[in-house]
Amino acid sequence: MEYAVRITTWLMSLQDNVHRVQDRIAKAAARAGRDPASIVLVAVSKTQPVEALLEAYALGARHFGENRVEEAAIKIPAFKQAIPDSPVVFHMIGHLQSRKAAEAAALFDRVHSIDSLKLAQRLDRFAALLPKVLPILLEVNVSGEVSKYGFDHARREELFSAVESIALLTQVRLEGLMTMAPLVADPEQARPVFRVLHDLRDALEAKYANVRLPQLSMGMTDDFEVAIEEGATLVRIGRAIFGERMKVQG
Repeated sequence: MEYAVRITTWLMSLQDNVHRVQDRIAKAAARAGRDPASIVLVAVSKTQPVEALLEAYALGARHFGENRVEEAAIKIPAFKQAIPDSPVVFHMIGHLQSRKAAEAAALFDRVHSIDSLKLAQRLDRFAALLPKVLPILLEVNVSGEVSKYGFDHARREELFSAVESIALLTQVRLEGLMTMAPLVADPEQARPVFRVLHDLRDALEAKYANVRLPQLSMGMTDDFEVAIEEGATLVRIGRAIFGERMKVQG
């Protein structure tokens, strides 16, 4: 009985959380003069059981973000077995090791965390074997933190050269850029990071006529409203939706 009550309470909380986040997205979009429909909510489901994804799906979630290939390899097939032919998009948002590229290409519908030309080329080869065209984003380390992955924003020539080469690949489709802002007490402190990514996207599009980067993946639970005001099209939100991990019996 106690477990059933906890589950019921969690489900009610999940529903409230989803609605609250959607409302915050709409208000942030309005402040920026943007259409809320242009912003995709990626529910970050890392460490959450597949049951949580299914409940979020029932509440309208259609995009889920996973950080680890190993975890996704269990949850994504289970989700698809429960809801065959669903319109859900699974996003790889965590660091992707080259040796996991084949599995990632098969599992995910979009990869946010491409941090080298070599990784993009490996995904291109594996996607060709499936066959599929895999949308990708390039991760850029704007803040310069050594703990973060991504192309070094300070080494722009390397990034620009990689973009030029990746744009020529046929089985991965370069769609945009991604970054992670530092953890700060005030979300306003993250604004310059998001603005730099937006400006970098504009500079790349201006330099290369064949490059269009409509997607900016930036903003998480603590700063997504500021990210939206600075042009985010994909916001990656976990804690504000799922809270802490729900422990399932068994």
